[in-house]
Amino acid sequence: MGKELTKKYDHALVETGKYQFWKKKGYFTADVTSKQPKFSIVIPPPNVTGKLHLGHAWDTTLQDLIIRYKKLLGFDTLYLPGMDHAGIATQAKVEERLRITKNILRHDLGREKFIEQVWAWKEEYAEIIREQWAKLGLALDYSREQFTLNNNLTSAVQKVFIDLYQKGLIYRGKRIISWDPVQKTALSNIEVIYQEQQGKMYYFKYFLENSTSEFLTIATTRPETMFADQCVVVNPNDNRYRKYWNKKVINPANGELLPIICDNYVDQDFGTGAMKCTPAHDANDFVIALRHHLAMPICMNLDGTMNELAGKYHHQDRFTARQNLVHDLDHQKLIVEIKDHSHQVGFSERSGAIVEPYLSDQWFVKMEYFAEKIIKFQSSPNKIQFYPSRFNTTLINWMKNVQDWCISRQLWWGHQIPAWYHKDDSTKIHVGLTPPDNSKNWIQDGDVLDTWFSSALWPMTTLGWNWDKTLFHRYFPTNVLVTGYDIIFFWVSRMMFDSLEFTKEKPFNDVLIHGLIRDEEGRKMSKSLGNGIDPMDVIKEYGADTLRYFLVTNSAPGQDLRFSLEKVNSAWNFINKLWNAARYVELNLTSDFKPLVNFETEIKNLLLNHQENAIDQWILTELTKTIAKVQTNMEKYEFVLVGKDLYDFVWNKFCSWYIELTKVNLQSNNATIKKITIQTLFYVLKQILIMLHPFIPFVTEEIYQKLNLKESIMLEVYPKINFNYNVDYLNLVTEIVAAIRELRSNYQIKKEDIIEIWFDQISSKNNITTNVIALINEFILKMVNSKVMGVLQEKDANQKYATIPLTNVILEVGLNDIVDETVEQQKINGELTRLEQELERSKNILNNTSFLAKANPEKIKLEQEKYAQYLEQYQQLKGKITNGNSND
Repeated sequence: MGKELTKKYDHALVETGKYQFWKKKGYFTADVTSKQPKFSIVIPPPNVTGKLHLGHAWDTTLQDLIIRYKKLLGFDTLYLPGMDHAGIATQAKVEERLRITKNILRHDLGREKFIEQVWAWKEEYAEIIREQWAKLGLALDYSREQFTLNNNLTSAVQKVFIDLYQKGLIYRGKRIISWDPVQKTALSNIEVIYQEQQGKMYYFKYFLENSTSEFLTIATTRPETMFADQCVVVNPNDNRYRKYWNKKVINPANGELLPIICDNYVDQDFGTGAMKCTPAHDANDFVIALRHHLAMPICMNLDGTMNELAGKYHHQDRFTARQNLVHDLDHQKLIVEIKDHSHQVGFSERSGAIVEPYLSDQWFVKMEYFAEKIIKFQSSPNKIQFYPSRFNTTLINWMKNVQDWCISRQLWWGHQIPAWYHKDDSTKIHVGLTPPDNSKNWIQDGDVLDTWFSSALWPMTTLGWNWDKTLFHRYFPTNVLVTGYDIIFFWVSRMMFDSLEFTKEKPFNDVLIHGLIRDEEGRKMSKSLGNGIDPMDVIKEYGADTLRYFLVTNSAPGQDLRFSLEKVNSAWNFINKLWNAARYVELNLTSDFKPLVNFETEIKNLLLNHQENAIDQWILTELTKTIAKVQTNMEKYEFVLVGKDLYDFVWNKFCSWYIELTKVNLQSNNATIKKITIQTLFYVLKQILIMLHPFIPFVTEEIYQKLNLKESIMLEVYPKINFNYNVDYLNLVTEIVAAIRELRSNYQIKKEDIIEIWFDQISSKNNITTNVIALINEFILKMVNSKVMGVLQEKDANQKYATIPLTNVILEVGLNDIVDETVEQQKINGELTRLEQELERSKNILNNTSFLAKANPEKIKLEQEKYAQYLEQYQQLKGKITNGNSND
């Protein structure tokens, strides 16, 4: 061993300098000329709006775990870093900073100067993000870092826009979009946050033309839009309104005549069965207007104030106009009633303003073509695999109901649309990198593209689709995308259709879906609730390894993750346990210790004639089983199960049992027995470090470097071993030792008192031979001063027994003069109650249709095995009581 490990695990000390060491040595750098199989992941680019949050830490740790694991398996790995310019979000942040620090608006600076300010912001926060990536220990190849506004990526965005326009898949047209009246831009659906709001439903009188008594009652939550009403619509199958067909009503807001038309869209059972149609301010009304060739006037300005159509309410804010209009119409007795109404209202994620459905000239992508492409591809043998698979169904359902995608944004920060308008006739449009020859007569579109437009090209463009064919052919498509379920539609689907369209390949083989991080009460983390957790604070307090281990081992694919300080502490305790185990190994190594060159072959030869080293056979057999289980579940991204298996092996088998059992052999006078155990201790610790490295890279590197092996654990190879010794009796030894320790504690039995144990005769089916009993006694005599007397054929009437059910056997422990029989019966009853509760819990889980539908087969099988085990223990214990009573 090298310099000794410190007595106490200090995460701050351990994690200092490691990342810089890895980077300097080039361990994160992919080798495009490598003959090894490749494995690539491109990072979902964080926005340069600010620092990374806990969700980013979770997302990237999952990716890093996979990359480090694949590297240990011998793959040439590429984990490509990058960031997103995040158009509206970043622009809003910079505008806010300018307003607060300099009291100026972006228009005061002008476009060019303002963009300079945004680039400065980008550089500032990009450096912060890189520092956070380093703190998390992400194995990123910084030589290939990308940014969505880099020249190569910008060229690709322009190329794709022009190509899709020429194919007729991008067009400019009037559509209803979500409009932010504060930012004065169109929004994507993901930028609109819907909240339940208590509002009002207003019922107005729309009088029939030439009538002072007959009217239709029309309801709306947005009276201010009445100035743009174009008709009243009823269902053609609604007989109540048949007599009004082709008649007209008077708009109470402005006195204009509105025709009554028929359309099947109207639900005759909802409300009054008659609705107003305002095509420029409602998406459904817009569709009706297209069918009936209606005019589409707009009654609002871009800033949310009313325009000239509103008459005397001109220039008033939309909500002020609403109040004033309602007041005036109420005074004119044109309101039937006003009811409280709870409904979903859309808010801009960036400005907080209530979003306005607004008719606007925008650029759109025709989505039907791409939706069909995705649906067809996902029914092919080469389809992208989703984990969990149910999210493929989610994707397909979205594709079946997709609408054209509005891709233009009224911003300055982003990819400016490569379209040009003739100064004298704006209907003349030229799409290209440059304007036509008479450029002075043309002006470029001032809008930029939706951030998701460039993000949709991320796997292609970052890997050199349009600028580095060697890189592209080596690492594209990527192997896995790790992302949240909330952006399957907004990002995953768009990467899929762009890649299929332009590369004829899928962008990634697998998609691993995770959920959202919630607080301990299950609430979504948000600024308004003040329940957000800064990952850097957790790292400072507990270390990056602790945070990583907590994040990746506490939530199954597709599920949300609850942040829990208790579980964070548990993760720290696990790492501390590993540290102490490593120190135990270190303290037992002599200064001239040299590990076996070919451990598997040499140790097998040494073990041939040394039954005393059964504990070493046992731990090597358990290690083989653990490696197999870990690799199986790693390939399925079942990191919770991997964490469970690693925890069980490291904490329970290696630390709690094997290390304790080695103390006998390490004190042996037989040099070979001692050599086998110390070599096995060292070897198993090394394999533990390799298996745990993808989860907790810093501490495993620290311990590994003390072993004087390779320069770094990142140069190691994942273990491939095959030890299969028939030493299952040692599992029984561990159970007996634990049970007897608990028995001594419960009944305060002195250490010097030998406890006599019998196996119940039922246990004879488990091949409990005289030889096995002798082997068991070698351990339990030394460890808990107990002895197995044999198989109990019949209870001694003069003996009192404690009945202890284990996994496959029942122990009968002699308790004469130790415990009162009544107390023992109470303990048996208590154990029966516990088993009944476990059976009920397990039964409820297995009868839960939702669990069976969503859980992976491994989880279901595990729960079924638990139930069978509880049932067997319960029946055996119940049987013992019955038999005992009958013997009495």
